This record gives sequence, structure tokens and C-alpha cells, in this order.
Amino acid sequence: MYQPRTYRCWIKDDDLVSFNVTVKETDLYIRAASNLEAEALKSVMKHRTPLEEYIKSHPLFLHSLEPCSVEDDAPAIVRDMARAAHMAGVGPMAAVAGAIAEAVGRDLLAHTPEVIVENGGDIFVRLSKTRLVSIYAGESPLTSKIALEIKPEDTPLGVCTSSGTVGHSLSFGTADAVVVVSYCTALADATATAIGNNIRSADDITAAIEQARAIDGLAGVVVIKGDKIGVWGRVKLVPL
Repeated sequence: MYQPRTYRCWIKDDDLVSFNVTVKETDLYIRAASNLEAEALKSVMKHRTPLEEYIKSHPLFLHSLEPCSVEDDAPAIVRDMARAAHMAGVGPMAAVAGAIAEAVGRDLLAHTPEVIVENGGDIFVRLSKTRLVSIYAGESPLTSKIALEIKPEDTPLGVCTSSGTVGHSLSFGTADAVVVVSYCTALADATATAIGNNIRSADDITAAIEQARAIDGLAGVVVIKGDKIGVWGRVKLVPL
């Protein structure tokens, strides 16, 4: 079921051009130096088509809630998702939004020096100046009160969010927000899901931070449950 991306209206900067690209379940909100809608649509199809074809012949890849092995000659996006899922300990589709966001974002870098690709709360960024990424955490009092500060020298970067109280994505926990930062957006996406699955109360935040620390390839994590927050890694939070 489609849910309006109301948080997209929070973006205040006006130095980039915004546009949307939607193909089936993929709903991208993109900001770049110019309108690259045609290029982005071409990129989405380039990466979605082999993924869809792979799923047709490998239905377990779509339905598994655990990591799956894939062939060495599987499509690149399939291998990226499988690798991220294995590292995070979840099913490969937990990495799909982040994988597509990064694949499209990297393609668009041939046409723009700066790009932000958001796919259902999972973001790939390549920045030319420092920007803030606001954290949306549902009914938590911290929603719209804090943001991640991201410097251009730290990008390209993936910033992915999982929530058990917001949106329709599958989560076995009730975290208001688990935000994971990684140089691999697919890994950030899969890990956000993995950590979010284990959050049922604020008492679980400490264990969630330790879970993040044990996964190679992460730059940092923010965990929000109600009015409580846990932070680890190379992330800078600033008030809004």
C-alpha cells in the first residue's frame, strides 16, 4: 500500500532541483544540479529489470527473511543485496531500497556533481557542501528536532532508516527510528532493519548499539525509542 512521503516536504534548501521517479514499488525523490528525470528513469530500469528477472527464477530471494547465497554471475545489484544481507543477518530484500538508491545515484553522478537519492527513507548522497539530514521518528518527541550533519568529504554515503512505528516496511521491532550510516547504502539499509527488529523498548538501545559495533563497514548508528536515543560512530547530531 502506498503511503504519502510527507517528510519530503521538510527539505528547505533551494539550490538543487527536485524531481520524482516512480517505477512500481520504487519511488525515488531525487535532488541534483539539474532535472535528470529521464536519466534517473533509465537507471531505475537498468537495475530493476535484472533484479525482477532474477526473482522470477529465484523466488526464495524475494521471500527469505534470512541471508541467501547467490551465483557469482548473478546481476550486480543481486550480489550487492546478498552481500549486505549476509553481513547484517537478514533477508536480501531488506537491502533493496538502499541498493537501488545507490545504484541510481552513482549513475547520475555522470551528469551532476551533487546528488541526493531518497527511496522510502533510505538515502544515497554525494555532496558538494555540508548539509543536514533531518531524522523522522514518528511520534517520538525527537522527530524534526535533530539532524545528521554530513560533510562533502564524507560522501558518497548511505543514510538509511528503519522504523517499527512508521511506514509499511516489515519490522519485528517497535523502534521509532534506527538510522544507519555506511559507505555501502545496501549495508546501511539491511543493518537498519536488523537492528530495528530487536528494539521493543528503550532498554534495548544499548544492545542495539553493540549489535551495530559488531558489523564491519558501518560508520555510525542512531537509535530512537520514544524520548530516548543512543548514538555510536562517526555521526554528528545537530539540533534543528
